[in-house]
Amino acid sequence: MIKFNFFKKNSLINMLPKIRGKYLHNISLSKHTWLGVGGPAEVMFLPEDGEDLSHFIKNKRHNIPVCLIGGGSNLLVRDGGVPGVVIKLESRYFRKVTISENQITCGAGLKNVELKKHLLENQIGGLEFLCSIPGVIGGSIKTNAGCFGKEVKDVILSAQIMNREGDIKTVGVKELSLSYRSSCFPDDWIILSITFKTVPETRENIQKTLDEHKAYRMASQPYNQKTAGSTFKNPQGLRAWELIQKAGCADLQIGGAKVSEKHSNFLINTGTATAKDIETLGETIIRRVRQATFITLEWEIKRLGIEK
Repeated sequence: MIKFNFFKKNSLINMLPKIRGKYLHNISLSKHTWLGVGGPAEVMFLPEDGEDLSHFIKNKRHNIPVCLIGGGSNLLVRDGGVPGVVIKLESRYFRKVTISENQITCGAGLKNVELKKHLLENQIGGLEFLCSIPGVIGGSIKTNAGCFGKEVKDVILSAQIMNREGDIKTVGVKELSLSYRSSCFPDDWIILSITFKTVPETRENIQKTLDEHKAYRMASQPYNQKTAGSTFKNPQGLRAWELIQKAGCADLQIGGAKVSEKHSNFLINTGTATAKDIETLGETIIRRVRQATFITLEWEIKRLGIEK
């Protein structure tokens, strides 16, 4: 087991570039994830804008680990926390929305649920499915998020990204290499904004679609519970929840973590779970499904940090 002793307060911060945003020390990441578990970020960096973020990337020491988190809806942070700097894009700059003919550009920090206000006010459709997916717009690219027969790759035109050198550029959808619940672009790219194609639609039809999506999720998936959505990717031609049930894992529980009674591919924090409980439950399901079906499930949830 890897153990890590966080630096003393402010020691890492004093090694970092001067910025216009905020550095926060020893911030609990459990408050920044939907599962509500996990240890602290040694330092969290909240950049003021793209220029501030670029300055940080270009001037930080190369041996200081850096990672980015979004809305935390598809994230499991381990109990030992995350050493180094965790970046979160939540300032107003990263939540901007610009609308033009048949296009909408959304900052990476905009919550998916906040998108519906812009669709309704401007009577633009085609992105209703995104509004029901937990998280923020930037995270939807990394996992090629999708539901109700649509995926991000079906509606994205381009993305503004920052590379590992801190340079900003715009890349087309082909460069993002989007596939089922994944993408192949470099891990050290930071998504700043995304431009989607849209279609004209009436306010009534948009609201009807949004209501239908919400009703479906409330009926078939855990609602108002601590979960990170689908835990495992669907193997080609198969459904993860069916494999989980076939392996006898539908009512499995480890510590404060359990399989959802509504949907077997959702893991729930009942309120007392640790990240270790949730990860152990997931690995136990993978092992039992493999034993029962000879199929190895893949995590859809991103796991981050170190064990305690």
